[in-house]
Amino acid sequence: MTPAFALVAVAVGLAGCGSGSDEELTVFAAASLTEVFEQLDGEARFNFAGSDELATQIREGAEADVYAAASPRYPDALLDAELVEQPRIFATNRLVLIVPDENPASIDSLDDLDRDAVRLVVGAEGVPIGDYTRSVLEEADRSDLLERVVSNEEDVKGVVGKVTLGEADAGFVYATDARAAGDDVHALELPAAIQASVRYPVAVVAGTDQPQEARAFIELLLSERGRRLLREAGFETP
Repeated sequence: MTPAFALVAVAVGLAGCGSGSDEELTVFAAASLTEVFEQLDGEARFNFAGSDELATQIREGAEADVYAAASPRYPDALLDAELVEQPRIFATNRLVLIVPDENPASIDSLDDLDRDAVRLVVGAEGVPIGDYTRSVLEEADRSDLLERVVSNEEDVKGVVGKVTLGEADAGFVYATDARAAGDDVHALELPAAIQASVRYPVAVVAGTDQPQEARAFIELLLSERGRRLLREAGFETP
């Protein structure tokens, strides 16, 4: 059996029966990866939240085998602290502005956000979606729009939820989350010139009791099946 074939066999085995251990593989992943990861491996145990929150949990000793984030910032910091192995970029994304499907505030562009009655929701500072949003607004020279913010959410799912429930007139989210929300929202594309560089790294958590299974999960994510699921969800793959 060639090394390449053996690697594929491990990945396929993981896809079919989970971690291959009596103990569930525990994957800490950014909230924007929820739909893809649950399709990728139905046997693993997932903890979906903001990338910063998950990094803090790992620093505090939470038991995790794999860490996938929506920004290199947090895995790189954990690598410096020797808490994860070398991260690998597996996907990219972009930001869009979403509005409720009925769009009651008649928002069609960034400029339309600059009205006294408009309620804007964004990710909190320190959360990847929040940092990316602030980068986009800075590039557009519209940081003043943060004055319209009525809520800072701890992850991108919180932003989507506020908009779909009508508790906000607009919010900045990843294109993949807008797609997952379906007909509940309408997505407005942002100019390429102001887009943030959204990259997703994944790493094995140092000291895991299941290093082989953790690495197999990552190889499955990087396999053609994993890349297909990512592309179907709207991610781009390196």
